[in-house]
Amino acid sequence: FQFFWLSLNVWLFGKTFLLYNQGLQYYYLHQMLGLGLCISRASASVLNLNCCLILLPMCRVLLAFLRGSQKVASKKTRRLLDKSKTFHVTCGVTICIFSVLHVAAHLVNALNFSENYNEEFVTLNAANYRGEDPRKLLFATVPGLTGVIMVLVLFLMFTASTYAIRVSNYDIFWYTHNLFFVFYMLLMLHVSGGVLKYQTNLEEHPPGCFNPNKTLRQNLTVPKAFEELFSDYTTEPFPEDLPVPEPFVQNSFMRVCSKEPKFQSHFPETWFWISGPLCLYCVERLYRYIRSNKPVTITSVISHPSNVLEVRMMKDDFEARPGQYVILHCPRVSALESHPFTLTMCPTDTKATFGVHLKVVGDWTERFRDLLLLHSNQDTEILPIFQQRRYPKLYVDGPFGSPFEESLNYEVSLCVAGGIGVTPFASVLNTLLDGWKCYKLRRLYFIWVCRDIESFRWFADLLCMLHNKLWQENRPDYINIQLYLSQTDGIQKIIGEKYQALNSRLLIGRPRWKLLFDDIAKCNRSLTIGVFCCGPNKISKTLHKLSNSSNSYGTRFEYNKESFS
Repeated sequence: FQFFWLSLNVWLFGKTFLLYNQGLQYYYLHQMLGLGLCISRASASVLNLNCCLILLPMCRVLLAFLRGSQKVASKKTRRLLDKSKTFHVTCGVTICIFSVLHVAAHLVNALNFSENYNEEFVTLNAANYRGEDPRKLLFATVPGLTGVIMVLVLFLMFTASTYAIRVSNYDIFWYTHNLFFVFYMLLMLHVSGGVLKYQTNLEEHPPGCFNPNKTLRQNLTVPKAFEELFSDYTTEPFPEDLPVPEPFVQNSFMRVCSKEPKFQSHFPETWFWISGPLCLYCVERLYRYIRSNKPVTITSVISHPSNVLEVRMMKDDFEARPGQYVILHCPRVSALESHPFTLTMCPTDTKATFGVHLKVVGDWTERFRDLLLLHSNQDTEILPIFQQRRYPKLYVDGPFGSPFEESLNYEVSLCVAGGIGVTPFASVLNTLLDGWKCYKLRRLYFIWVCRDIESFRWFADLLCMLHNKLWQENRPDYINIQLYLSQTDGIQKIIGEKYQALNSRLLIGRPRWKLLFDDIAKCNRSLTIGVFCCGPNKISKTLHKLSNSSNSYGTRFEYNKESFS
C-alpha cells in the first residue's frame, strides 16, 4: 500500500511539474525562476492532496459508522478501513518528504526573485528591487513567515511521533500532535499571499511576441516594414536577464501584439483541498464533545495482578459492539490528555455495564489508578452507587470501530493475543458467553501468550465460564483455547480448582506458528479463516507472513491486526 501511495504522489508531482514547465501562462515566471517554480508548485500539489486526506482517518465516528453499517457490505472493503492508521502515517511521512522539496525550491525562488528582478515585469516580481536580501522575502512577508513557522510545527510533530518518544513520554506526542490545528490555520494564510502569478492575456500577448509600443528585444534590428510603419518608436534594449524566447530563434516571422502581459495570482487552491475534510473533522469533534460531555457512573474498580486495572461503568444510551474501543478522559489526571482503551465488556439487553482493562505503564495510568484506588496494593474496591462521589469524574468518548469486530463474521476465526493485547478478544468472549448461536462464527481458536503466570488470571474466570457453558451445550469444539507461558523456570499451574479446565491447556514456551497454521488449515479445508492479532510486532509480522503463504488444503487466511507497540 505504501508503495502504491508513493507512486501516486510521484505521478502527481510529475504531471504538475510538466504543467508549469511547458505552460505558456507561466512562461515569463519560468524564465525568472527556472526549475524552482516547477518543483515548488509540483510539491505543493502533493502537499494539498495529503493535507486533505490525512484528516479523514482521524474521523473515528465516520469510520465506525461505515464499518458497522450495511452501506459497506463487502468484507474486503471493510478491511480497508482497518488500514486507516497506516494511511494516516503514510500521508504524514509523504507531507514531510515533499515539504523538504517545497522549502528547498522556495529558497531558490527567493534568491532568483532578488537576482533576476526586472523592471519590465514589476507585478511579476516578489522582490522590490534587484539585489534585495532574500531573507526579507522569508521573514517579512506573510507567505514566507507562515512557511517558516509551519516548518517548525511540522518538525515538532514529526519528531514527537517517533516510536521512542511515544513510548518514553506520551505527553509530548499528544500535545505536539495537537498543533495540527495551528498548522492548518497557518496553511490557510500561507496560500493567500499570491506570490507566484500567471499570465492572463495569452491571446493579446503570446509569450515572446513583438510589441511595437515597447520593443522587447536587445540589439534587435527592427524590420524595415516596422520602421516605416512605426517610425516614431525607438528601439529599447532587451532585458539582459531575460533569455531569448525560442520562437524568435526558430522563426524569422515575428508575431505583433499591442498589449503588455498581464499577471494575476492563482486563487488559493489549497482552500478547496482542505476546507471540506477540515470542516468534517471539526464537526465530528463537536459531535464527540457533545456526546461525551456527561460523566459516566463508575460501578466498580478492580486491581488485577501484573499492574492491570479493571474499571466497570454505566452510561445512559451507550451501545457498543464486541471489539470496539473508547477514549477515556479524566480531568483530574490531565485537563487535555485522553487515551484509547479496548472494551472488555460490552452492554447487552440484560445489563448496561461496560468495562475496560488498562495496564499501568505510564504517568497517566499511574495517576488514574491512584485516584481510583485508596491504596495501590488494594485488590478490589467496589462501592455502592451512593458513594460514587469518591471516584473522580470520568468521561467516555466512543465507541469506535476496530478490526476485531469482524471476528464474529467468519465461520472460523483465529485470535492471537500477546499479554494485555487480550483485551479486544475479552469483549468477544463475553459476547459469546451471552449467546453464540446468532453469529456466523462456528469455531474459534484462541491463543494467548504471556510472560508470567499471574497474567492469565485477568480473564481466567471468563474463559472457564465460557468453556463450561459450551460443554453443557454439547459444543466443546466451538472454542479451542491454548495458553502459552513464554518465560518460566519450571512447570507452573494456574492456582485454584476452578481453573482446572485451563490448567490442561497451559503450555510452556512459545507457539510453533507454522505447525499451528498447518493444523488449523488441515481441520478447516477450503474455508476462509479470519486471523486477528493484538500484540507485539514480532508476533504480528510472523502471523502476517504465514497468512499470506499458501497451503495444500485450499484454506485461505485473511489477516487482521492491531498493534499497541
